[in-house]
Amino acid sequence: MSNHSQPTRRSNENTSIRIVAEVTERIAQNVGQVIIGKRNEVRLAILGLLCRGHILIEDIPGVGKTMMARALAKAIGCSFNRIQFTPDMLPSDITGVSIYNQRSNEFEFRPGPIMAQIVLADEINRATPKTQSALLEAMEEHQVTVEGVTYLMENPFMILATQNPIEYEGTFPLPEAQLDRFMIRIQMGYPAPAEEITILSAQQYQHPIVNLQQVIAVEDLIRAQTAVHHVYVAEEIKQYIINLVNATRAHSDVYLGSSPRGSLSLFRTSQARAAMAGRDYVVPDDVKALADVALAHRIIVGPSARIKDITSRVIVQDILMTTPVPGASVR
Repeated sequence: MSNHSQPTRRSNENTSIRIVAEVTERIAQNVGQVIIGKRNEVRLAILGLLCRGHILIEDIPGVGKTMMARALAKAIGCSFNRIQFTPDMLPSDITGVSIYNQRSNEFEFRPGPIMAQIVLADEINRATPKTQSALLEAMEEHQVTVEGVTYLMENPFMILATQNPIEYEGTFPLPEAQLDRFMIRIQMGYPAPAEEITILSAQQYQHPIVNLQQVIAVEDLIRAQTAVHHVYVAEEIKQYIINLVNATRAHSDVYLGSSPRGSLSLFRTSQARAAMAGRDYVVPDDVKALADVALAHRIIVGPSARIKDITSRVIVQDILMTTPVPGASVR
């Protein structure tokens, strides 16, 4: 009986992996109509979605951060809310508030914009740290508590936050506890000149997002998210992930290294990257490709290193160069 069940289980796993690859390609092609020339960044956003993680997009204004979130929500047909963060925003403006109804003599909960499947937290670092912290419970536990009552978020749930570089006026640095809850950080960058010409032509009459259609069902996305968990990770690869994270804690230029949540993020995103490539196992290249986006924002650079303009991304690259890579093993 066990001999027959082994091929069947492997066949089911292969089918699940194909679902992940198919879902990825459909979404990538659709979102690529709006976000031109940013294939890698689009696939990273999809990767975060497959991992049930939250994404932080950090870059200067006008490079498509907000449009990425809107296009992603339209492609998968999820409910979508946008929160425009400002310095005068209060936590209740995000989570919702209980209002007394004189007719029923009871308090009624008016849900805030956080109660959606995909939430765009636009320019999140323009709000004060107190307001930013209103997202902590929702990001970690997929629920919000208002006046002692807990409200669960709908599945799937994802926060896609954008922020301007902290050197810009009117910005507040994100608290470390909140930064740590973002699975990955993406930087968009400027488009190439040829790509910018394509953008001008595409938006001559109307924005391409107007005609963007849903390309997968929410149920397909949930199946793909579940399939990611079944991707095989060898013990050597797990040890490699731990070695990289431990190296961030011991590095001479680091004041505070990555948390265990960083290890989990690198583990899960490596599984998703493998599945997106059509593999049911993780190789070291998956880990190396995602170390920057999964770990750099979790590292606090030491004061002496900041004076020398050493960034967390430079530190991650140094760690990748000096940490031995294991040989991949496949079942």
